Amino acid sequence: MKSKSKRQLKRGCKVVVWLIVIVISLFIINSLFIKNPNKELLEEIPSVNVSDDNNVANQKEWNLLLVNKWNKIPENYKPDLVEVAGGEKVDKRIYDPLMEMLEAAKVKNWGQMPMVVSGYRTNEKQKQLYEEKIKSYRNKGYSKEKAKEEAEKWVAVPGYSEHQLGFAVDINGATYDLYLWLQDNSYKYGFIFRYKGNKTDITGTAEEVWHYRYVGLEVATEIYEKDLCLEEYLELKK
Repeated sequence: MKSKSKRQLKRGCKVVVWLIVIVISLFIINSLFIKNPNKELLEEIPSVNVSDDNNVANQKEWNLLLVNKWNKIPENYKPDLVEVAGGEKVDKRIYDPLMEMLEAAKVKNWGQMPMVVSGYRTNEKQKQLYEEKIKSYRNKGYSKEKAKEEAEKWVAVPGYSEHQLGFAVDINGATYDLYLWLQDNSYKYGFIFRYKGNKTDITGTAEEVWHYRYVGLEVATEIYEKDLCLEEYLELKK
């Protein structure tokens, strides 16, 4: 009986060894000849280019990109620009509604087409304006820190200006009536009166009756009807 049990045990050990060999062989074959399903999934996912991801042209709601003293322009941001009358440039997607608005505004500008005096700005241009504003306050006797504080109420720190997006414009007219018209009608063309005097604590910028920002017709209408600024609108939509 003992001899028989030993033979059975020996036979069982051989079976186990052979099973182990078969499993190891199958694993090696699978690694060499069978594609990794996870690799296939990864290959189906398009590679992400950092520059493209930050480029507003690839963002679903490009018109709502928030840039203010607390929110910097995305790295490697590159707008697609087109020139307007006078030589300034804007993002090409706002060109048509901008021209329509300026044409309609002639009714309150002595029949003249209002001028875009500042559109897209490079970082270098923004830096120049920023430093000039600080210098002007320094010349008035302000301390270095106070001059910087006052300057930033009017000119954004380089990298934090809407003008560097290409969606914002400063408009000049022949009469102040133009600005009153723009405040009441710009939303019809997708633009908002960006920096209202009663919203300075929220926007971080003093009132600028000449500064208008494109956000799209639907958004501009809601902002106008509810007397919001862009920061308030975006907060409500969270």
